[in-house]
Amino acid sequence: MADTKPVKKKKAGSKPDLATLGGLVVALAGILGGMLLEGGKVKDVSQLTAAMIVLGGTIGAVMVTTPLPVLLRALGKLGAVFMDASQAPDALIEEILGYAGKARKHGVVALEQDAAQVSDPFLRKALNLAVDGTDLQELRKMMELEMAIEEQRGEAEAKVYEAAGGYAPTIGIIGAVLGLIQVMKHLENIEEVGKGIAVAFVATIYGVASSNLFFIPAGNKLKARLHHRMETRELMLDGVVGIVEGLNPKLIRAKLEAYTNTGAPAKASKKKAAEARPTGAPAAAEG
Repeated sequence: MADTKPVKKKKAGSKPDLATLGGLVVALAGILGGMLLEGGKVKDVSQLTAAMIVLGGTIGAVMVTTPLPVLLRALGKLGAVFMDASQAPDALIEEILGYAGKARKHGVVALEQDAAQVSDPFLRKALNLAVDGTDLQELRKMMELEMAIEEQRGEAEAKVYEAAGGYAPTIGIIGAVLGLIQVMKHLENIEEVGKGIAVAFVATIYGVASSNLFFIPAGNKLKARLHHRMETRELMLDGVVGIVEGLNPKLIRAKLEAYTNTGAPAKASKKKAAEARPTGAPAAAEG
């Protein structure tokens, strides 16, 4: 009797990104620690009004710059800065090889039940197209188009945080100027003027710090997540193409193991995908 049991799959789970969390802790500890060593106090930089000006002004500027759907998607991706939900290439390769072995024995149609249970929407769609007998060139074209659209959206979401990183220092300067305006109203009290000037510049600190410690790094982190996701998508697509072509699982493994080289740049993967694109197929849009 033919073996038609579904291929066992490992569920990808999210885990804390220790690099992000550790980086924020180290940065804040270094800055505040240096200030304390110089005789400063934490309350010297604890100003609610300065935080309101910088955060409110930055968020408002980003809202003016960014279309609302993109802004909402970017907010939804905030968790991806602190949590890593990326799939391990080794586990994914083993899953695809399971499908390849089953398809080689019983035909691609035997994967219909497995395809319906795949958790990743990209891999599920590619397998369903393969089961439905979609022409190989059309399958590749459709999946590469989906990859290009996903990459464009991911780049737009990352740019939201980069835009915030550009606005925050300027809003901080505005906050400092507003504070100095209030100080200038009380020049008769020189002692209070000195304290007022010190408080006024806290907004500049908030603006520069939020930009360089969170907003810009968060945008770069989302881009890194996106590039890894695109490489994973390419791995899935190459695996499904190998299944449709009826390649030996050993050959598919040899092909997909190139993706386990963590140092391989995303640009190399894009170049490989471009070379594999059939003649006349549309080029992937840049994000």
